[in-house]
Amino acid sequence: METIRIIDSPKHVNETVKIGVWVTNKRSSGKIAFLQLRDGSGFFQGVVLKNGIGEEKFTEAKELRQETSLYVIGEIHEDSRSHFGYEIQITDFEVVGESEDYPITPKEHGIDFLLDHRHLWLRSTRPNAIMKIRNEVLHAANEFFYKEGFTKFDAPILTGSAPEGTTELFETDYFGKNAYLSQTGQLYGEAGAMALGKIYTLGPTFRAEKSKTRRHLTEFWQLEPEMAWYHQDESLELQERMVAYLVQAVIDNCQSELKILDRDVEVLKKYTQLPYPRISYDDAIKLLQENGFDVKWGIDFGSPEETFLANHFDKPVFVMNYPKDIKAFYMQPHPTRDDLVVCADLLAPEGYGEIIGGSERSSDYDYILGRLKETGQDLSNYEWYLDLLRYGAVPHSGFGMGLERFLTWITLQDHLREVIPFPRMLNRLNP
Repeated sequence: METIRIIDSPKHVNETVKIGVWVTNKRSSGKIAFLQLRDGSGFFQGVVLKNGIGEEKFTEAKELRQETSLYVIGEIHEDSRSHFGYEIQITDFEVVGESEDYPITPKEHGIDFLLDHRHLWLRSTRPNAIMKIRNEVLHAANEFFYKEGFTKFDAPILTGSAPEGTTELFETDYFGKNAYLSQTGQLYGEAGAMALGKIYTLGPTFRAEKSKTRRHLTEFWQLEPEMAWYHQDESLELQERMVAYLVQAVIDNCQSELKILDRDVEVLKKYTQLPYPRISYDDAIKLLQENGFDVKWGIDFGSPEETFLANHFDKPVFVMNYPKDIKAFYMQPHPTRDDLVVCADLLAPEGYGEIIGGSERSSDYDYILGRLKETGQDLSNYEWYLDLLRYGAVPHSGFGMGLERFLTWITLQDHLREVIPFPRMLNRLNP
């Protein structure tokens, strides 16, 4: 008899198989017991017939507690009433691990209670579906960049300097010296691009912002490509192709998970249609003012402004060329405007705002040196970075996409804490 996973059920219809599962719920009616089962690959129903398994086993089945683990043996059947489409008619089972007083019961629980029990909450249907979609997006991102000829490049998490100030950095002792958890892999990524042409980093980043908004975590994952010889237009085309590729991968490979989350696939399909609209920062300010927003030129957009702009276009939209004073030192100055830099943020519709921030990077040594001095940076922290401009500088561009922001949008969640296995926030370090 073959041991399979639930996900393999379509290949074994009308065959007797063995599966290791957990019981998520149960109900009984007369001489039939229905067990809701999961094994990590999927969820489906196990049907236990008293006449088919015997009275003793049938009684045991009815008394199984939530999250008890067991091996079940039975025949796979099609089940058109379920999301999954298959069930198992159980002819025998063996309890492996007992479970008593499982804290997350099939009822409503508050979010703090669920986060306190995140290690168990991940077993539930919706968090499980979100983690599957997260896995698909990570797989698709690696696949996309491999096909595009990029090299995966690992930036360090511990850094020896605080280039953007210490207010948003986590400091730690490094053998008697100060070290910091990285806010971004970008500068190291630029070094990688000068060596390898096109690279991307993918890993955890840390922000010590004292923020309690739904769009902030203190630890999150960021995808950061850097491309030598790329100008702004080439970078924007890459960004929209990447987003469309990731969305299509979720549509193609996560149908059951999207159903569990009640995510409308037809809406997602709109986001695979390219190109995405583009609007200048100047025109975005005018559009906001014309629609009742009290905004002045020179501000950075907050959530209400981003939400309006993205919903106005009903697709992801690039807002281009922000004021120099509100952007980072490394961005390329605008060719005809001293007050702008060549950059773009990609805003997601449906109220989710910025998911990507990127720019063309300056390759002018004197300009970067001047910007570092203007912003009061310690030049000794940047000697290695300035070497990139001293020795064969070229035009280059890059961007960063917060994985959790992208996932929150794709899965229609209210908060970033829903889309990372163990969220780290201002008031949460456990479990």
